[in-house]
Amino acid sequence: MQANFNRFSDSRLLGNESYGSAFQGTLPDGMVIAVKVFKLELEGAFKSFDVECDVPRNIRHRNLVKVRSSCSNDLNFKALVLEFMPNGSLDKWLYSNNQCLDILLRLNIMIDVASALKYLHHGAAT
Repeated sequence: MQANFNRFSDSRLLGNESYGSAFQGTLPDGMVIAVKVFKLELEGAFKSFDVECDVPRNIRHRNLVKVRSSCSNDLNFKALVLEFMPNGSLDKWLYSNNQCLDILLRLNIMIDVASALKYLHHGAAT
């Protein structure tokens, strides 16, 4: 299955992280996805890819992005295919001058983030 990623152009860039950049893509069936491409020249990128492949695949929590698949071409290319979040990043909503979140919505976001962190630290059994 081949996806249309427009060669990871800047116009499709969703954001940058310490070990990679995320781009918006579209699968042949029309599903919109996010693809995190790892910057393999950075020390720690290989380990980060391995961890992000192993851990998130088993995560089932409503406040955490789902990993759909991973791509790896030995030492040249590594990427994760993630669920696309159409409303953008939490960072954008909290710190943008164009977004206005009232105190109740901010409190609900904090509760959701705390719930996700609890899940990550204690697992689904609690």
